[in-house]
Amino acid sequence: MAGKTAQIRNLALIGHSGCGKTSLAEALLFGAGSTSRLGKVDDGSSILDFEPEEIKRKITISTAFHHYQWKKHAVYLADTPGDDNFLADTRAALHVADAAVVVIDAVDGVKVGTEKVWLAANHYGLPRLIFINKMDRERADFEPVLKEAKDILEAPVVPLQIPIGKEAAFKGVVDLVATKAMVAAGGKLEAGPIPDDLKEEVEQYRNDLLNFAAESDDALIEKFLEEGELTPEEIYRGLRIGTLKGAIVPALCGASSSNLGPALLLDAINHFLPAPEDRGPVKGQKPGSGEEVVLEVDPDGPFAAQVFKTVADPYAGRLSIFRVYSGTVASDASFFNVTRAAAERYGQLFLPEGKGQKAVATAGPGAFAAVAKLKETVTGDTLATEGKPLLLPPLMASKPMVTLAVESKVRGEEDKVVASINKLIEEDPSLQLSRNTETKEILLSGVGSVHIEANMEKMKRKFGVEAVLKPQKVPYRETIKGTTKVQGKYKRQSGGRGQFGDTWLELEPLPRSSGFEFVDKIVGGAIPRNFIPSVEKGIAEAKEEGALAGFPTVDFRVTLYDGSFHEVDSSDMAFKIAGSMGFKKGVLQANPTLLEPIMKMTVTVPEANMGDIIGDLNGRRGRVLGMDAQGKNQVITAHVPMSEVLMYAPDLISKTGGRGTYDMEFDHYEEVPAHLAEKIINETKAAKEKE
Repeated sequence: MAGKTAQIRNLALIGHSGCGKTSLAEALLFGAGSTSRLGKVDDGSSILDFEPEEIKRKITISTAFHHYQWKKHAVYLADTPGDDNFLADTRAALHVADAAVVVIDAVDGVKVGTEKVWLAANHYGLPRLIFINKMDRERADFEPVLKEAKDILEAPVVPLQIPIGKEAAFKGVVDLVATKAMVAAGGKLEAGPIPDDLKEEVEQYRNDLLNFAAESDDALIEKFLEEGELTPEEIYRGLRIGTLKGAIVPALCGASSSNLGPALLLDAINHFLPAPEDRGPVKGQKPGSGEEVVLEVDPDGPFAAQVFKTVADPYAGRLSIFRVYSGTVASDASFFNVTRAAAERYGQLFLPEGKGQKAVATAGPGAFAAVAKLKETVTGDTLATEGKPLLLPPLMASKPMVTLAVESKVRGEEDKVVASINKLIEEDPSLQLSRNTETKEILLSGVGSVHIEANMEKMKRKFGVEAVLKPQKVPYRETIKGTTKVQGKYKRQSGGRGQFGDTWLELEPLPRSSGFEFVDKIVGGAIPRNFIPSVEKGIAEAKEEGALAGFPTVDFRVTLYDGSFHEVDSSDMAFKIAGSMGFKKGVLQANPTLLEPIMKMTVTVPEANMGDIIGDLNGRRGRVLGMDAQGKNQVITAHVPMSEVLMYAPDLISKTGGRGTYDMEFDHYEEVPAHLAEKIINETKAAKEKE
């Protein structure tokens, strides 16, 4: 079996937004001859950033896939988003990738986005390379960026190259393994002598390189100590061993937009990144028992794959993209969806190529492959051979940070909006759809406002459905603080039989979260027994609309203790209305007040930002409950009114430079301060008058 997949590579390009990942991917594909032109992000000609939302914003929103052949190696690559709003897609790609190429901007250096994707790659234990991009830009500087990568990312970075020239004068690199200059000539890099002014620097960097290469292997270190030198093949072997173990992160540099340097990265990917078999056997669980199942990475073995992305196409239907771990999948066949316990038949097998797909007969370990129109399968599902089923680990879930209310732009099309959003959720599970029965709103939660807005644009383009986004309403409630006795009487005479219902009610407050209690204390037949449920029903319906500002009334007891009736005119309807009238009058006499939802927040921030964040939470009427250290961060727990943190995410990002995160869940209700309650009541009444 050994060596069957030795010339397969599978990788994700990761990095902060704007570092040039897509431009680098375009250069790799062009350099390997997989595409006939060098696509550019800036002019909208990119093969990989093809969605209109991506072209408009000039950022990657959705991971794109392609493949190429280079020096007898087949390479499958995923070009991932770097923007915080779309990192769920990046994590999904890292979940199934064997390795990562981390792209860092030579001008901006290591940013927060770089740290986040680096930590995600750490989570999956991925071997990786670093490519320092945009070396031809103004203020580009190789050494400070290299130092940042070592210090901030705490990475064992080993440069394989150093740049020749700076900024606009950047013209190539010195290959530290082959000890030769690779300089741009006629659109390609050609070998030449090392410039004299770089020889001392080259010697210093090369000594470090040799030390790292030798330390990876006992035989190499013995030879290096004896002879003080290693052959290029031995250096490659040593660096590869170290890279696969995570002890070394080789670094290269270049300028992808002018196609200077990516050609050497093609070789480095082949040399240093793992084949599927280098990542070890596939491990999963036996369905139902949790018992571990181990599959060797063998193209001839049992099939195992995982769907990690779904693309909803209004014309072609749903496209399921999966990573093959073991076995070989062929066109016009079937496989078993272990997650859903369902057999799935499919037609043509594809390899994704940006916007398009290439029809293929088979795909084996390491491949990113796709099939269309699966009936049961969704993102995260495991596909396998029915006779040898296993469940692969689930994809990492993303926590929504922002929730907005969604309204149909066209009255009466709410069902279309919900159906279209559900299709978007098939593509992007980091979106969450819910309905608030109290506020009667459709709520859409996402990683950030841009995440939600971009999906609404996509919905309009793909499904022709438009929606308006608004801040969600706060589900306030009403309650009473005092006790009162009140008459609820309904009397109506309009010719013929009239309506008559007369109730005496006592209203009193209950402890928080007690809800609503109805007590029947009628004695002596003051109200016939058959009308008493109608009184309760009238109060139960009226409490949902409140008497103060139209919010549901909670935490109170109503005792029906007296009343009267008419032999002819009394009815269920009359007593229902009487109960409702008595309730509304009684609430206004019993010191009514507003309650607001209080959220329990867990805010994780760097220690340096802790004081600012605590001050900000206090300014939002929050109460800090505690603080705990978590590595370099502090975790602040607090109770904060929901109305104060509806759009907390952008403020937290701004105050922490993007390093802060938070979780939030409903905890309890508390009374709204009087001055704010009056304002809310007036605003609510004004809004209702407009309606």
